Formats: sequence, C-alpha cells, structure tokens
Amino acid sequence: MADYYQLLGVSRQASADELKKAYRQKARELHPDANPDDAEAAEHFKAVSQAYAVLSDPEQRARYDRFGEAGVGGAGGPSMNDMFSGGINDLFSSLFGGAAGFGGGGRRGPSGPPRGQDMEVTARVTFEQAVFGVTLPVTLKVPQACGDCEGTGAGAGTKPVTCSECNGAGQVQRVRQSLLGQMVTTSACPRCGGLGEVVVTPCPTCRGEGRVTAERTYQVDVPAGVDSGSTLRLTGRGAAGPRGGPPGDLYVHLRVSEHERFVRDGNDLVTEVPISMSQAALGTTVKLSTLDGDEEIGVAPGTQPGHEVILRQRGVPRLQGRGRGDLRVIFVVDVPTKLTDAEADLLRQLAELRGEEVGQPDKSLFSRIKSAFQ
Repeated sequence: MADYYQLLGVSRQASADELKKAYRQKARELHPDANPDDAEAAEHFKAVSQAYAVLSDPEQRARYDRFGEAGVGGAGGPSMNDMFSGGINDLFSSLFGGAAGFGGGGRRGPSGPPRGQDMEVTARVTFEQAVFGVTLPVTLKVPQACGDCEGTGAGAGTKPVTCSECNGAGQVQRVRQSLLGQMVTTSACPRCGGLGEVVVTPCPTCRGEGRVTAERTYQVDVPAGVDSGSTLRLTGRGAAGPRGGPPGDLYVHLRVSEHERFVRDGNDLVTEVPISMSQAALGTTVKLSTLDGDEEIGVAPGTQPGHEVILRQRGVPRLQGRGRGDLRVIFVVDVPTKLTDAEADLLRQLAELRGEEVGQPDKSLFSRIKSAFQ
C-alpha cells in the first residue's frame, strides 16, 4: 500500500487540521455514492479512509511514523474489516456531522450506550522494580456501573422506554439538495442522545446515568525493563459507560525513581567505582554490589582514571526482546587532598625515583602552625 501521507496528499509534518481538511476533500471526491459502479474509486476511498483513521490518532500515528504499516497492523490499529463494518460511519459522522451517505443512505439503528471515558493514572516504581518487573496495586476513583439499577439508569420496578422522537432509532435524518443530488445527514437524536431509549423514572442512586464513582484498586503487571515515560494500557479498566455502555481503558504512566549508584543508559547500567592511587597503580580486587548480588572485579595494575570494565548480561532486560544489557563499571581514581608528613615524604621519594618534579614542602611559620593543629 502507498504511504499514508501520500494517499492524503500531505507532508509528514501535517497538523491535525491539515489531515482533516485533506481527508474531507478526498472523501467527497472518492465516496462510492459519488462514483457509482467505480470499483477503483471505492478501493481508493477505503485506502484513504484507513490512512486518516491511523494518522488522526496520535498514538497510532507515532507507531506508523516509526515502524510503518507494521507498527499499526495488529498493534491496536484499525483493520480494513473493522473500518468498513461500522467504524468508517463513525469516522464520517465526526467529519461531516453524521453524513450517512450521498443520495439517500440507509437509516441506521441506535448506536447503543456510549463507551466510557479512558482514565489515566501515574504510578511510581523503584529502580529495581523497573529492571526486574513487579506487580503493584494502583488505586483511583473511577465511574462504575450502578449496582442498584444494574447500569440501566432506571428506578426500581421500571425500565427505559423507546424514545418517541426517533422511534428507537437513536438518530434523526435531514435531507438537503447539493450538486451531487440529495445529501442525507444523520445525527444523534437530541432527546435520547442516540440511545433510542429514555429513562422516565431515574434511579435515585445514580440519577439516571447508570453509573456511580467509587474507588477501585487494580493489580498492574509491570514488565521487566520499563523506563520512565512508559505507559501501560489496561483494556476495559477505565470508566464504565453511561447507561450500561462498555468501559473505557486505563492508561498507567510509569515514573521510575533514581538509583543512588546506578544510571541507566538504554538497556545498559553504568556505575562508578572509586579506587585509590595505590590500587590503580599496583592492582587489586574490589567488591561491587550489583542488582544481582555481590561480585568481585579485578583492577589491573596501571589502571587509568575512567577505565571501563563491562559485566555482560548484568543490565536491564530488553522489552519485547531477549537477553539483557550490560553493566558498565567505570573506575574513578581518588587522589588524596590531605597527606601526613610521612605520606608526603614517601610520595616525594617515589617521585625522585621516577625522576618526576614535584612541589617542595612548605616550611613557613604559618604552615608549621597549621600542621600542628591538624
């Protein structure tokens, strides 16, 4: 399939308004009612509609920009079957005020109770939990189906009745003339809100809405390897829809706490290990506490400041992949800032043996007095 941006005739930097304007123009040109018996136009119309359905959704668009069609196929993106089994009518409704067709499209039935809102919550996890994964509770206040009326919104002993204005269709149609002939626009019934039913005797608990707000706690499985800014989607854990409508989704935004010793670099962990001048020059073995336990690391004689040792597979697990990153250990040579007279003499002897010029000891009266009080 051609590039989605090319199908709509816009640049990859097009704004949401530019995408909408381009799609409206293409849709009017290619709509099957405007091109009867033109199979090529119908296929082009489907392709353009799918392109807009993906690019008009910020999350889908971001995946498409990064991975192309592979990023939206099977990853929550709309399929052609989904789009043309009702989804495209919703898309057209939002663009053309409920246009069901050009020239007398069929009358649709009630759309049913609306879907509940998506909910968002932020969860903080420790550095170790982000690396190894964790199941943590997330508590929030969310609209839930009313238990007294079972989500119908109707009071005890009653039930919703058919809307008299739309006769249960949930929609009203208006016909007007255009250059293409009659244009039928369909919109939600103003009396029942598109439900096809009205509540005569509202439930006193939910006041006819069919839902009440209450606190809920969900157990969220945080996979190993997540980082700050990662978002988890819990399908059907959002707000319950009014009057028995399907629930929305819950989006959990993760914030990872910093670690006192480790810094994350992609899937690698980086830490600094201080060693003395003597240890750097003569070599030694140091003990390092990693996230997997204590390990001994050899310091080779003559180790220079900033020298890096890599411990394979001690880093962060790769999301949607195998294996782990590495642990990078950087040696920092600690140069003493205060020396005793004996230590200073030994270092001067070493410098003399190596033929190195160093500063001479300060023999002033102030220096002697200062040394006496140290």
